[in-house]
Amino acid sequence: MKILIRHGRVIDPASGRDEVTDIAIASGRIVGIGAAGDFQADRVIDACGLVVAPGLVDLAARLREPGQEHEGMLESELAAAAAGGVTSLVCPPDTDPVLDEPGLVEMLKFRARKLSRCRLFPLGALTRRLEGQALTEMAELTEAGCVGFSQADVALSDTLVMQRALQYAATYGYTVWLRPQDFFLGKGVAAQGAVATRLGLSGVPVIAETVALHTLFELVRVTRARVHLCRLSSAAGVALLRAAKAEGLPVTADVSINSLHLTDVDIGYFNPDMRLTPPLRQGADRDALRQGLANGTIDALVSDHNPVAEDMKNLPFGEAEPGATGLELLLSLALRWGADSHLPLATALSRVTQDPVRVLGDAIGSLATSAGRLVEGGVADICIFDPEADWAVEPGTLASQGKHTPFAFASTGMALKGRVRATLVAGTVAYEALQPMPAG
Repeated sequence: MKILIRHGRVIDPASGRDEVTDIAIASGRIVGIGAAGDFQADRVIDACGLVVAPGLVDLAARLREPGQEHEGMLESELAAAAAGGVTSLVCPPDTDPVLDEPGLVEMLKFRARKLSRCRLFPLGALTRRLEGQALTEMAELTEAGCVGFSQADVALSDTLVMQRALQYAATYGYTVWLRPQDFFLGKGVAAQGAVATRLGLSGVPVIAETVALHTLFELVRVTRARVHLCRLSSAAGVALLRAAKAEGLPVTADVSINSLHLTDVDIGYFNPDMRLTPPLRQGADRDALRQGLANGTIDALVSDHNPVAEDMKNLPFGEAEPGATGLELLLSLALRWGADSHLPLATALSRVTQDPVRVLGDAIGSLATSAGRLVEGGVADICIFDPEADWAVEPGTLASQGKHTPFAFASTGMALKGRVRATLVAGTVAYEALQPMPAG
């Protein structure tokens, strides 16, 4: 289908483009940016007053399938991605069974392609069954479609296994994705501090993150493996990352929307929706994460989407399953961070479009040159949104099967700005909340 997006404010952070113009799409690709001329469209989308941006790229989204379909199914979670303007996402390997066999990866990618809602990039398990002992067949998993290797939230306690994994990954140019948390220090349910003490909750100290970072950076110095650090949570962690990058170590990092906007104070009176991994830390940590994302120390903002079933969330705080839905909130919370930080709109969009693509690099093949961008000849993965639309998060209206979010209006009173009006994946409309216009 030929589609013409007319009169939208086209913002492409990668090229610096910011102008009101048209975009012509044919055969799944952008064939023209500018006056449409005699382009004959099968469908016209009126984007007057709206922003036309690259589709969002989310580096951390659990889909819960296979194995935990009662908490989220591929169909519902990819629908949530499309509703949130997300056209590409990375999912961790901690499904059931674990993504440690090529057949499982191929099945997951096949199911996602059939749904045509969002591009799916799986991470393979770094160790078999995520048990931290034997390495997986990384070459075979890469051929099946894995873009990197991860332990998900399962901390790897054996440093020798970690060293061998990084050595192997460095030899073949693979990226290892790890959440920096010490196996022994990170077993609490809230961030260590005054709030956890007052509530009587077991605490996770900042050194659970920094000890893991020190170990990882030492191993990276020796192996020169590429490592992506998932969901930094502390000011001390940001400082260590900044020093590592200044040294030239091949490391990147992301931060979740939860850690960027909330603190441990938001736990209130044991609100289980605030039970998250990593745990919410103090205000100084949140501020450092915001600054680190703004100045590029942290490379990307992620939804940390992790749908949780009602019976696993409505429990005492310490027993509740950590996690929250986030795909449909990523854009609005990126915009809110950008506005709070007095950043240009293009900068806020960059952290959820072109910058995540740079983290993925060559692992996504030919898409690396045009995903997260609006470029003639590139893939037509596009998010159209109203930057001025106000909305309150009502869990029951979310497309995700998981309805728990720490940003629910009833518990925070937080109103968000920015609503997705249409999402295109490879030139196909995957989501829309617009009135269609006649072609011509």
